[in-house]
Amino acid sequence: QVQLVESGGGLVQAGGSLTLSCAASGRTSSSDSMGWFRRAPGKEREFVAAIDSRDGNTYYQDSVKGRFTISRDNAKGTMYLQMNSLKPEDTAVYYCATTAISGGGYLTEGGFYDYWGQGTQVTVSS
Repeated sequence: QVQLVESGGGLVQAGGSLTLSCAASGRTSSSDSMGWFRRAPGKEREFVAAIDSRDGNTYYQDSVKGRFTISRDNAKGTMYLQMNSLKPEDTAVYYCATTAISGGGYLTEGGFYDYWGQGTQVTVSS
């Protein structure tokens, strides 16, 4: 089993920044790829960003490219999402997830992830 705990969410004004953290524990492995997803009120869950364990490549949803940065610290078992220039449309519950799969084509699909955190709320006011 793997446990994932997100933190760092909160209320921020448009244009502001937040850094989300995802702490992994249990049967974790640095060979697992990890990703961030979000679910806005009344909408389906969507992919935000992922980092491939195989080659370190990162992937982003088009709407966050240039504003969000995903990273991980394997020594600490933690993944991060640095979010800059936040917009009201970024308001959502953000979830981290982990998968044994690598390859960008898979990492954008939530169905390929094995473990999920409980989520952290990000609210961006206009």
